Amino acid sequence: MQKKVKKIGVLTSGGDSPGMNAAIRAVVRTCSFYDIESVGIYRGYQGLIEGDFVALNARSVRHIISRGGTILKSARSQEFRTVEGRKRAYDQLIKAEIDALVLIGGDGTFTGGVLFQKEFNFPVMGVPGTIDNDIFGTNFTIGYDTALNTVVNAIDKIRDTATSHNRLFFVEVMGRDSGFIALNSGIGAGAEDILIPEENIGIDVLLKSLKRSKKAGKTSSIIVVSEGDKTGENVFELAKYIDENLPEYETKVSVLGHMQRGGSPSCFDRVMASRMAIKAVESLKDGSKGFMIGIQNNKMTLVPLEKAIKGDHAINEELLRMSDILTI
Repeated sequence: MQKKVKKIGVLTSGGDSPGMNAAIRAVVRTCSFYDIESVGIYRGYQGLIEGDFVALNARSVRHIISRGGTILKSARSQEFRTVEGRKRAYDQLIKAEIDALVLIGGDGTFTGGVLFQKEFNFPVMGVPGTIDNDIFGTNFTIGYDTALNTVVNAIDKIRDTATSHNRLFFVEVMGRDSGFIALNSGIGAGAEDILIPEENIGIDVLLKSLKRSKKAGKTSSIIVVSEGDKTGENVFELAKYIDENLPEYETKVSVLGHMQRGGSPSCFDRVMASRMAIKAVESLKDGSKGFMIGIQNNKMTLVPLEKAIKGDHAINEELLRMSDILTI
């Protein structure tokens, strides 16, 4: 007989992303709606191991839907990578009489959740929170839309300077293994070139493109570079190479860095995070476990956590084609 879920723990792990607080809020308020106790776990898996818990209720999560970051904090945990560490975490959950976990994070978070559930048969449910949008089984992840808006807003400002001084700007954005942020923000901001890990165009093609732009009368350019792109050793070396081979351009580099993670979440991220969190709690209540909540064709879906981790969230080929057309 399925054990009734009376108390649910929620944690955030890995890199923070705008909208995590909206998800925490929705988990807690959904629990209250169904008369389930909710417990916040500070500092991700490390806090789970140390029993750093706090009881939450509908009032304790008021006014957090608009806040970036995560009120539960986040941390990496080497200890949770060990069997002994996970056993300590399990003992803490049993001691606190917690029946299930909602895990808000990305690949690393879900990998830990899969191991934990296999070893202790403890119900977990994943909610994808990462600005990179690189999780298989969902069209969007929490924080991605906000990060895109942040990047586009920054590029718009950089373009003002580029145009005023006839400069070529390389703008590096986050995306160590995926180019979702670079591709979408590049199109949205009207970048002249977009460099992503999934499509290594090569330095010669980039040079040819910039020469064509110059010949077409462009006096300034914006090139959006995903941090994982391999066209150059790094964005600074790439800019140096272009500077040496196209002296007619004055080349500058702007690395947006962690500003992309911050800020108040967009309406899209707030609503999506709330929908995902509600689905996570209701699924645990109904006896499901070991899934990630995804959104596909605007519908909430249950994706096996292992599939979400191992699957390949491919870049949109249509967007690549658009980029080629619009950067002419």
